[in-house]
Amino acid sequence: MNLAELQRNFRSWLVAPDDAIAGVFGAHAAQGLLVYQNNYRAQLIGCLEVSYPQVRRWLGDDAFREAAISHIVGHPPHAWTLDHYGSDFADTLLSLYPRNPDLRELAWIEWSLSEAFVAADTRALSRDVLAGVDWDRACLRLTPSLRLLPATTNADQIWFALDNDMTVPQGAMLDAPGGFAVWRKGFHSQLDRVDATTFDALCSLRDDATFASLCDRLVDRLGEDEGVRRAGMLLAQWMDAGIVADIDDGSDETSMD
Repeated sequence: MNLAELQRNFRSWLVAPDDAIAGVFGAHAAQGLLVYQNNYRAQLIGCLEVSYPQVRRWLGDDAFREAAISHIVGHPPHAWTLDHYGSDFADTLLSLYPRNPDLRELAWIEWSLSEAFVAADTRALSRDVLAGVDWDRACLRLTPSLRLLPATTNADQIWFALDNDMTVPQGAMLDAPGGFAVWRKGFHSQLDRVDATTFDALCSLRDDATFASLCDRLVDRLGEDEGVRRAGMLLAQWMDAGIVADIDDGSDETSMD
C-alpha cells in the first residue's frame, strides 16, 4: 500500500468508521484510530457550536451534540477551510426533527446572519437619485448580503429572545405564510419577517430585477392602484433599509457603480 492509499483509507475511516478499513492499519491500531476520530469530531462539533450558538441553547447541549455528530457523519468537510462547514446543518436538523420546522428556520437564520456580515460591501443609496430615473428601464440591484427563506414558524422571535436572554416563546406555526429576509446594513446584520406579498416581490427581483416587472407583479396580485402604491412604498423601504443597493437605468446619473 502506498502513502496515497493509506491517506485515503484513513480519511474514509474518519468520516465513516469501518472494521474492514481499520484492519488495514493493523490489529493494534484501534485505540490510536479512536483518538484521531475523537479529535476530528471534536473540531467539527466546535465549528458547529460557534456557528449555531442559539440552536445549541434551544436544543440543549446533549441533543445538539447528537445532531452535530449526525451531521458530521453525513456531511464531511469538502473545502480547504472550515469557515463554511455547517452551511447545510439546517437540513440535518429538518431530517432529525421533521415535526419541528422552527429548528431548521432558526439554524437558517443564524447561518444567514453570519453570511450577511461578511458579504460584499455596498454604499448607501440616497433617495436623491430617484428624480432622474427612467422607470421603464430601471433595474433594482439588491445588496449581495440579502438572504431569503419562506417562513412557516416564529423562528425569528425565538432567535431574538435567545440572543437577548429573554423568555423564549414556544415554537409555533405562523397563521399566514411569509418570509424571512436577512441582510447587512452598515456593520450590522438585519433580520426581518415579511408578509407573503413582500417576500414574493423580493424573490421576483432576483429573477427579473426591473422595476416595471415588480409593478406588474404587484398589480396582478393587488390590483392597479394598490399594486403601484405598494411598489413605490416597498422601493422606499428597501432603499432606507439598505436592501436595494443600486438603481440602474443605463444612465450615469442613476447607477452608483
